Amino acid sequence: MHAIQDSADVLQLILDTMYEGIVLVDQYGRVREMNQAYLKLLNLEKEAVLGKHVTDVIENTRIHHVLETGIPERGHLQRIQGHDMVVHRIPIWQDGKVIGAVGVLIFESMSDLYRIIERTQVMLHNESQKHSASVPTEHVALQKRVYTIDETIGQTHAIKVIKQMAKKAAKTPVTVLVTGESGTGKEVLAQGIHYESAFANGPFVSVNCAAIPEPLLEAELFGYDDGAFTGARKGGKPGQIELAHMGTLFLDEIGDMPLNMQAKLLRFLEDKEIQRVGGVTKRRVHTRIIAATNRDLEAMVRGGQFREDLYYRLNIIRLHLPPLRSRREDIPLLLEFYLEQVSKHLNKPDVCFDSNVVQLLMQYDWPGNIRELVHTVEVLVSLADTPRITKHDFPPHLTKFFEMQNHETSPVTSSGVELTPSTNEPTVSPAQNVREVMANHEMTVIRQALLDAHGNKSLAAKKLGIHRSTLYEKLKRYGLR
Repeated sequence: MHAIQDSADVLQLILDTMYEGIVLVDQYGRVREMNQAYLKLLNLEKEAVLGKHVTDVIENTRIHHVLETGIPERGHLQRIQGHDMVVHRIPIWQDGKVIGAVGVLIFESMSDLYRIIERTQVMLHNESQKHSASVPTEHVALQKRVYTIDETIGQTHAIKVIKQMAKKAAKTPVTVLVTGESGTGKEVLAQGIHYESAFANGPFVSVNCAAIPEPLLEAELFGYDDGAFTGARKGGKPGQIELAHMGTLFLDEIGDMPLNMQAKLLRFLEDKEIQRVGGVTKRRVHTRIIAATNRDLEAMVRGGQFREDLYYRLNIIRLHLPPLRSRREDIPLLLEFYLEQVSKHLNKPDVCFDSNVVQLLMQYDWPGNIRELVHTVEVLVSLADTPRITKHDFPPHLTKFFEMQNHETSPVTSSGVELTPSTNEPTVSPAQNVREVMANHEMTVIRQALLDAHGNKSLAAKKLGIHRSTLYEKLKRYGLR
């Protein structure tokens, strides 16, 4: 076999070896590449398609709409030559602009997909039969939709690494600690780990430690026996830990758990036994523990607000979800996913984004992360007057943000003085003062993170929730060592 020297030859060989049909178009919708599987399906030669607009080559395609909106379309049906086929349409982003798109034909016939669905339904039915026979009725009532790890949406390097680690963690019974800002999807990831673990047939029980009043937290977690206190239910009540037997207990906002309850939780983690409030009998419970927090547990340990021994019990496998502002490349994927979900829920199936909306939303910092993004999509779909969402449909806080962005990009001299177009007379720029304050604050936060990490830049970047390369850029910008 001759060695293949040219990388372009290698790429062409890979494309032509694949069973899936693949087409590549540029930003103008012109076909730049099409592999042999797709050409065979269309009964065309490559010379007949290259350079032509994709709508002249592939019937019922929507890849030119993906070029306009920047929103990927995954798993859509497309009728080609009288057959319904499943396709992906994925935009290619570079420097904040869509420079092309890839179309992937997943199933050449819907019968292929139907066979897969039938096999899946048989498997799910068998699992359901086994599960209903082995799990008590009270446990079954707690069941809700459980996500897979792959449903943590994102294609950035940080998210891919987290998914890989989560899949490895799912194969073990050890405790997992998920950290990240509020709204980054910690519970979705926790459910994914549960679903792909040996505990998947058991319940997933979620407890928000910050939402339960301190006097009630012990009874909620450990349960209570008959007559434990005035108003107690006759016969007692099992706690959330007990209900999670042979399943997963998700302790959300673990950083808000009171110190006295931390001690009792630590005892359970060590002994795997619980004792109901007012009871004398100990019960053995086998459950997987996943904890989550948006707080800095290390700082809380140093400040005496969180038990050090409990911290080490929880922090066995650590998964940190980065904020949305540090993985902007994932924003189009998230917008596409939640636009489809919200549109179906509100019965507005034809709603789509205008071509520049996605680019604008990628500039926003999303302080509320994915939770805020979902809320924004709900607002946009609900209030849009036409099927095409434009920037004029933005809620007030987004409109104000982009107005401030436009103000900051007005001409400013090196001394922080803005020239007004009408008079050319200098006026003091409030935006300059805001930028200075934000820059000083950012420098202070970075210095503190480096001090806490004893100069370890990788650890400092992890504490800050940013990529290490981003930290190096900021160190260089501010002249920090």
